[in-house]
Amino acid sequence: MTLITLVRHGQTDWNLDRRIQGSTDIPLNETGRGHARDAAALLADGTHHAIYASPLVRARETAQIIAGAIGLNEPELVSDLREREFGEAEGMLVADYIDRYGDWHADVPRAESFDQVGQRALGALDLIARASRRRSAPVAESVIVVAHGGVIRALLDHASGGTMPPAGVPLANGSVHRFEAAPDILRLLETVTA
Repeated sequence: MTLITLVRHGQTDWNLDRRIQGSTDIPLNETGRGHARDAAALLADGTHHAIYASPLVRARETAQIIAGAIGLNEPELVSDLREREFGEAEGMLVADYIDRYGDWHADVPRAESFDQVGQRALGALDLIARASRRRSAPVAESVIVVAHGGVIRALLDHASGGTMPPAGVPLANGSVHRFEAAPDILRLLETVTA
């Protein structure tokens, strides 16, 4: 078994503007760096063995701040933790996206589907959990994974059987979601907002 703590990256200027980032590589703003420090404070009392992150700069910097604050090595970057590709909708204001496409599951040209993101993210967590079990067997290892709202939403949807999070409710920047991962199992333990 592996304990996986998913953390949503800190705020960016596009988050503040309610603009769709997708795979566009937008950096943290100062508030976002504060979110990363707040998440680190929430995690500081626990024992963590490794940290992973999406390669997009907003997740990578969040992970670096957390790692530095709690004494972990540099985060290992995992490409499949990157945010959902929104195709031609990237850069749009959320309100304009909803007006044009109707909902988050719409068929947007050159965009990844919600299901594709979920499968990619589950695969990434499976690889992380397998590596953890090889390093620490028979003791459970605890790892931190810094990712994006769309990735975490897809994993929460999977772990809850489609009951959470509620549609249209954004995940807070810096929020923390604890899971238990075992072969073919991903179980939500707790969600905390930094």
